[in-house]
Amino acid sequence: MDQMNLFEFMQKNTQEKESPLAARMRPRTIEEVVGQEHILSEDKLLYRAIKADKLSSLIFYGPPGTGKTTLAKVIANTTSAEFTQINATIAGKKDMEEVIAKAKGLMGMNGKRTILFIDEIHRFNKSQQDYLLPFVEDGTIILIGATTENPYFEVNGALVSRSIIFELKPIPKEDIEGLIKKAVSDTERGMGAYKAVIDDDAVSFLADIAGGDARHALNAVELGVMSTPRSDDGLIHITLEVAQECIQKRAVRYDKDGDNHYDTISAFIKSMRGSDPDAAVYYLARMLYAGEDIKFIARRICICASEDVGNADPMAIVVATNAFLAIERIGMPEAQIILSQAASYVASAPKSNAAYGAIDEAMREVATTGNLPIPPHLQDAHYKSAAKLGHGTGYLYSHDFPNHYTKQQYLPYELNGKEFYKPDGQGYEVKIREHMKRIRKEAGQDPAQYD
Repeated sequence: MDQMNLFEFMQKNTQEKESPLAARMRPRTIEEVVGQEHILSEDKLLYRAIKADKLSSLIFYGPPGTGKTTLAKVIANTTSAEFTQINATIAGKKDMEEVIAKAKGLMGMNGKRTILFIDEIHRFNKSQQDYLLPFVEDGTIILIGATTENPYFEVNGALVSRSIIFELKPIPKEDIEGLIKKAVSDTERGMGAYKAVIDDDAVSFLADIAGGDARHALNAVELGVMSTPRSDDGLIHITLEVAQECIQKRAVRYDKDGDNHYDTISAFIKSMRGSDPDAAVYYLARMLYAGEDIKFIARRICICASEDVGNADPMAIVVATNAFLAIERIGMPEAQIILSQAASYVASAPKSNAAYGAIDEAMREVATTGNLPIPPHLQDAHYKSAAKLGHGTGYLYSHDFPNHYTKQQYLPYELNGKEFYKPDGQGYEVKIREHMKRIRKEAGQDPAQYD
């Protein structure tokens, strides 16, 4: 080993030992990667391509700490191609020109391919991304890009069309718990030499707070081990209190599978139903602080918007549904603002459970009386032989009459006069009642149902 190679070896060895815990614990092989089974199971394309060293250009897309750079490192450890890494936050066109020149040389001399990994590729401007395009096109480089932003919006469309996009998802809590325990005990790359132990509730808390970001959890573990004095038994004890200090967040008693989970969501729903936006937002904050699934919360807001608000304010379900769509696209932490808007809107809206009562009573009726015959004039008149059977005959087209309404039998004859939807006169349902009463009265029908 010559002097320069020895120097580089020693520098790399020192750097690896002094790197942050999260970097030292980075998986080295594809088998060590956790939490991405949807793209890395043995039957999946990416797994097979890495194992076979037959990669095309790729873009890894997902939240921080989910393993985008890790996957690139795994590829670097397994590929026979030249692997080069640059970061778009600090690299410029000159850096790319040097990579391309070297790649052309390797390809020309011995046919060796070059994989160029660009971290945070969305940081490159359009001209920088355009520069890469012809070299991706002709195979000079195999591009691997990593981004936290939606590549369909933030990456050159031509690059996207020439790449396979893999979305990485937040790492499940149980997988992060396993990483934490391994990091504490691992004597080779982890904190095992420090003789530390971590309590189960501290593991669970850190995994919860990490929110799918393994790096966040491991940084807290490292800080805890390095800053906690050794106890009388000679061990460093990472308790829940230590974990809270390391991550600067207090644990909230909130077991997602226990009573407290159900008590909190119950209080949240009842506060919205009870028209108390302050309490609704408070319980929302407790759930968010404890790491509750934001989609679970959004579903409950949607249900409340129909069950407890209904047509008293038809916009409630519109707000709730659009909030659900928005939080899926945006994620935390901004999703908490959207959920707050939806919850406070639903809580402040006038209330009616008439829609809930209508379907509840109608379901009971169907369960009791079964499939009663549909009046013949309401049946489909378009299919073959329908006319011979009298289907559709005598139907009155509503738009041909004043107010677009005329008296006609719609319910099965056996249920004539049965009432299911009973607007109770709150909010917009006042207008619904007035409208239904007016058109039925003008059509000579008894409007008593809407008195």
